[in-house]
Amino acid sequence: MRPIEQQTILITGSTDGLGRALAARLAAEGATVLVHGRDDERGAATLEEIGGRTSWYRADLSSLAEVRALAEAVRAGHPRLDVLVNNAGIGGAGPREESADGHELRFAVNYLSGFLLTRLLLPVLRASAPARIVNVSSLGQTALDFDDVMITRGYSPMRAYCQSKLAQIMFTVDLAAELAGTGVTANALHPATFMPTKMVPSPISTLEEGVEATHRLVTDPALDDVSGRFFDGLREARADPQSYDARARASLRTLSEQLTAP
Repeated sequence: MRPIEQQTILITGSTDGLGRALAARLAAEGATVLVHGRDDERGAATLEEIGGRTSWYRADLSSLAEVRALAEAVRAGHPRLDVLVNNAGIGGAGPREESADGHELRFAVNYLSGFLLTRLLLPVLRASAPARIVNVSSLGQTALDFDDVMITRGYSPMRAYCQSKLAQIMFTVDLAAELAGTGVTANALHPATFMPTKMVPSPISTLEEGVEATHRLVTDPALDDVSGRFFDGLREARADPQSYDARARASLRTLSEQLTAP
């Protein structure tokens, strides 16, 4: 990877929690940081707090149209992108809701938006190689039921959350195989257990632990050739077995392409 002060890094969901803290650290180290969120006021406050070379991008990731607009705006403003951190997400509490496109909300925001954003930004990442894709996932993982991915029967918000997080990891493994030899790597991680963010009412670890683990995947030269892995904090770990099932990943890839088609 290039020296950090030469890198441009997009972090989704970076107006609070892990994303904001990671953005602040990378900006302080000299990176050009593209801050993303849903609220212009919070975006302006984040840029003012972080300082450095930062830019604001507003998009509601529950809308695939807004995901496409975000990708277009990033491509227009930054012909080079060194790192994409898919961090934005919704926790595992609340009733079943649907996205603007009619998809189960957690699957849409936690997984589909990152799938589409990554696909749209891949040409820029490839052209910028070496480059990295970091998917912020979770140890909470539940195998996908391809007969009812949108969980229309027996809905559980935690099941929806865990399914969406496993989908991220499955996508990561697929991406790594697709991008082998291109100089673009893809890895996923569980940053830390129950960090103090808006999704966690009773934290048992610190935000700094999560930032450290995610920062490592973004910047550590020792990971230049590491791809398709899942990390629990700073340690490599095994994800749910469905992550390593080629047929399941193919089914998810086909479904994702259908759901995000223009």
